[in-house]
Amino acid sequence: MNDEIKMSVSSMTRTKDKKALYILFQDTKRMAEIELPDCKVMSNKGFSDEEIAQLLDYVDAQRDYIYSLAKGLNPIKAMMKNNKN
Repeated sequence: MNDEIKMSVSSMTRTKDKKALYILFQDTKRMAEIELPDCKVMSNKGFSDEEIAQLLDYVDAQRDYIYSLAKGLNPIKAMMKNNKN
């Protein structure tokens, strides 16, 4: 069994005047979602308080890298590519 934690990053979203992106951390049993720019935990299923603190520290320290990942995403192109298969 592989317990490696995987990270997924959303594209930038906009709600009224607020821009945000979402980072999902998950392994085979646990899942946590964190919102940037607030570095706020949106949901947590299975991670301990200490693990969440570590994830928040990681997100805060890697903020620029995570934003660069999100800026490189194009959800329309991804949908069109998936529909061709």
